[in-house]
Amino acid sequence: MAGGPGTLRAMNDRAALALLLEHGTLSRTRLGKLTGLSKPTASQLLARLEAAGLVIATGTSEGSPGPNAQLYALNPAVAHVVGLDVTAARIRAAVADVTGRTVGSYELATAKRTGGGAAEGTVRRVVRAVDGAAKDAGLTRAELHRAVIGTPGAFDPGTGRLRYASHLPGWHSPTLLEELAAALPMPLAYDNDVNLAAVAEQRRGAARGHDDFVLLWNEEGLGAAVVIGGRLHRGGTGGAGEVGFLPVPGATLVRQVTRANSGGFQELAGAQALAPLARELGLTPGRGHYAEVAAELVARAAAEPGEPGHAELLDRYAQRLAVGLASVVAVLDPQLIVLSGAVLAAGGDRLRALVQSELAELAVPRPRLVTGAVERHPVLTGALESALATTRDEVFDTTAR
Repeated sequence: MAGGPGTLRAMNDRAALALLLEHGTLSRTRLGKLTGLSKPTASQLLARLEAAGLVIATGTSEGSPGPNAQLYALNPAVAHVVGLDVTAARIRAAVADVTGRTVGSYELATAKRTGGGAAEGTVRRVVRAVDGAAKDAGLTRAELHRAVIGTPGAFDPGTGRLRYASHLPGWHSPTLLEELAAALPMPLAYDNDVNLAAVAEQRRGAARGHDDFVLLWNEEGLGAAVVIGGRLHRGGTGGAGEVGFLPVPGATLVRQVTRANSGGFQELAGAQALAPLARELGLTPGRGHYAEVAAELVARAAAEPGEPGHAELLDRYAQRLAVGLASVVAVLDPQLIVLSGAVLAAGGDRLRALVQSELAELAVPRPRLVTGAVERHPVLTGALESALATTRDEVFDTTAR
């Protein structure tokens, strides 16, 4: 059944808000052309959105024939969200306004031990990170509309406990999610960090326009995100994409993988495998965190392939990556594979081309491989994008009626 005038107005309002989000600023005339609305109807629409506080006048156009036109934009103060990227080393938080602009950030080291229980210490630190990012944005915790937290592993929807990430200190209490929800006065969602990196690439990066793709991530851990039909596939316990546990040729078969928090593909091609491989080839790895050392080795090899050992390091690393990807491709047949995370990003197009060539020898489907385009904090970017998508739906639907 067709909707009435109210439904039509709401549809036009949402279309206009989406266009303003895409273009930044628009005049009444330009908005009318893009929506197909008459000038009077476009004027009424803008007046309605301005009265609702969703749209603000930002100035006038210049340099075009005729009188200058009034420009309109989304009101950035309509809503703010916070995203958090949690690793074993730190918690990074950021606040974005409804337009997607980051307006505040904060970072603190992850405490491996706390004075109270593990969950209590974790809750305090999450709240501290949220408050720090809110303060940097000139806001308070109470003014934030939604939070999305990205962590390694995944929270089991049946038990509420974090799985696949035993290395993350303080995040395994069965009451943690309840305590976080009680401490933060806004809707709260959680997702796997690699899933959120895929959201960032789908919204802003290399996977835009693709409904079926896999993102392979290599940083502190090796994992994947699976997008099917435009939606993230999480699996029954949230463990879809935990390819680090995948048994693969060339690696010792790892048993009791939950206790080891590792598997064959992780041992073969994870960041911790790069330093031993480099030594095997006569190279000297640097010192520091294993993921940083791995990224530095790959970056040097890609930048100076003529140096002794560098070309072979990239070749052998690409072969290892392709072994695991061959199983993923055989099962999923994705349109695209995005290589992301610090270690894979360090190899750039040279590593990507080597993996593409090797994968063509091992798998029948031949998806296109690309390097991730969201270079700065992809997990945090994905957390903000995820929070913004839901918040915009809620704010625009309730305010634009």
